Amino acid sequence: MVCAHLRTILGASGDIEVVEEAHDGAAGVAAVVRNRPDVVLMDLRMPGMDGITAIQRIVQLAAPPPVVVLTTFDADQYVLRALRAGAAGFLVKSTPPEDLIKLVQVAAEGHTVLSPAAARRLIAASADRQSARDRARELAGSLTEREAEVLAGLGQGLSNAEIGARLYLSEATVKGYVSRILVKLDCANRTQAGLLAHDAGLVTG
Repeated sequence: MVCAHLRTILGASGDIEVVEEAHDGAAGVAAVVRNRPDVVLMDLRMPGMDGITAIQRIVQLAAPPPVVVLTTFDADQYVLRALRAGAAGFLVKSTPPEDLIKLVQVAAEGHTVLSPAAARRLIAASADRQSARDRARELAGSLTEREAEVLAGLGQGLSNAEIGARLYLSEATVKGYVSRILVKLDCANRTQAGLLAHDAGLVTG
């Protein structure tokens, strides 16, 4: 029913041709290979191969078409996962027909399209992430140079012994540094400190 509705909406535009419909991810990828469309509308929840996996497969093709997610699920994790997988846009099925037509045309021209709700979620997620990075850098700035080196080791998942070998310190000395770092950074454990090291940019690669 949804596919039939979309075909009617898009067909009414006069310059959009629906070349094929698919009802699961694997069939969608096969349809793209067969038809080489200018743009793909992809749902996320489908039987068999899901939409995220299908997007990943499509963007690996030679000269892949833009893939726009069209779904009822606009939660943060879906928006971010779809865009990271290679989607060129994220729209919800409640998008008005006239807007949907315009956005499909824009996507076919190579531009990113986002529903207002998806855009708000993406901006909020980015803002939250930037806030975490800023806070981590501020906290890490309170550490001595040696403490920052130990924190970087925590961020790489190293043990006290491994950090000590790298920095030419005894394991007991490293343990003391770790205890002070947890207090200074208000971290409950090594894992939290390690994540903060990543946010602060102390761990590269």
